[in-house]
Amino acid sequence: MQNRKADKEIIMDGVLFVIGVFLYALCFNLFLIPNDLVVSGFSGVAIVFQRLFNWSPSLFIYIMNGLLLLICPIFLGWKATKKNIAGSIMYPLMITISAPVATFLNNYVIGDDFYLILLLSIMLYGISSGFIYRGGFSTGGSDIIMQIFNKYFKISESKAMIFANGVIILIGMIVFGFNKGVYSLIILICSTYFIDKIMFGLSDSKVFYIYTKKVRKVKSLIINDFQTGFTSIPSRGGYSKKSGFLIMCVVSNRDYYEFKQRLLEIDPNAFLIINRCFEVNGGVKRSNMPFM
Repeated sequence: MQNRKADKEIIMDGVLFVIGVFLYALCFNLFLIPNDLVVSGFSGVAIVFQRLFNWSPSLFIYIMNGLLLLICPIFLGWKATKKNIAGSIMYPLMITISAPVATFLNNYVIGDDFYLILLLSIMLYGISSGFIYRGGFSTGGSDIIMQIFNKYFKISESKAMIFANGVIILIGMIVFGFNKGVYSLIILICSTYFIDKIMFGLSDSKVFYIYTKKVRKVKSLIINDFQTGFTSIPSRGGYSKKSGFLIMCVVSNRDYYEFKQRLLEIDPNAFLIINRCFEVNGGVKRSNMPFM
């Protein structure tokens, strides 16, 4: 059963990756190139090179991904190279495949409303990136450079990517104007919302960490009034050095406000840590308690 589940997950990740790369390439052809939106990576650099040197963006990405794929085993080893092969080959290929689709949509569907184009760019860029990253894949290119910086210069990939994208957007701003640079930055920032939702899902509950002196009353509130379970975690105050228990429990979003208010009514001085909860497996939940 475990092997079947793992196989299904691998297949699903592969399908989402292919769909994601196609949508990513479609976004590049349909929205970014025609509107001079230099968002990130070699895709952004390709748009700049098209304007300055009249290079074909797809050809530029083919060349750069090919070169980086050749040097990847030298700097990162074969194990890391295998993770980058699929994206490095698939992305430029999908740029070619999606080009006629983008031409059709641009002529008959999208229109000239730039703010609609901006909104669709954010959605498509974010959704496609989420599909790609969810399975641990990348589109090669600049991602390989970030991995090299991470390995040899001890700079995290996220920090290197923020710096690189900032430089690329700044170059785009110089070449295409301030407004286009701001629009590109908006796409990059706002698309992270869709990336997060696809990778982590929608948060349908909250996890509470509660430190209180009214332990018995709080436990009774959780079990009897909100009919869910909890976990008592032994704790010791870093400042007071007093031993006690940290109560952890998960409540649905619809119960969040009422639960918090009821907690503070029981103990106004309770110490609360509240986080969004994206997934809960196992444990005692309202849905599987026998009296519900």
